[in-house]
Amino acid sequence: MQIRTRFSISADGYVTTPDGWPPLIRDRQFVSGQSHGFAEFQESCEAVLMGAATFAPALTNDRWPWPNLDVFVLGSEVPTDQAPVPIVVDSDPTRLLEKLRAANRGRDVHLVGGVRTIETFRALGALDKLGLLVLPFFLGGGMQLTPSIGIETELVLEETRALPEGAVEIVYACSQ
Repeated sequence: MQIRTRFSISADGYVTTPDGWPPLIRDRQFVSGQSHGFAEFQESCEAVLMGAATFAPALTNDRWPWPNLDVFVLGSEVPTDQAPVPIVVDSDPTRLLEKLRAANRGRDVHLVGGVRTIETFRALGALDKLGLLVLPFFLGGGMQLTPSIGIETELVLEETRALPEGAVEIVYACSQ
């Protein structure tokens, strides 16, 4: 099992829009669950791991974003009663990671979410792959990845590929 991120970043380095949304939603070619290689990526995973702020909007989505995946959420007051699948919740990242590993059946885990959640699990030594989906446009503002991610992390380039939508996927192995 490897814990992998795959999130979008604008060409000028922002991982959120100025109003806090993922840059991917600004891409005219984005189709939820279908474009930018997300369907293939999720097929390689058996679970998603995220913070409560990422999980909450999914409850009102037209389409459940993680079909056929186990869902693990870091948080204390997470409204799981509206979710279409069982959700594992814990406010302690170490305990949640233990629950995730105990439930794992051998496939990868998609670490979804913002930079605080990614940094939380990176600091625990649990982030194996940092995947960036570099989008072909500028945002001019928003949140950047670098202020929150520990600078001591060493990245080793593993893969790059151009996607039909014009984005470039970059995958790094992480070590501490």
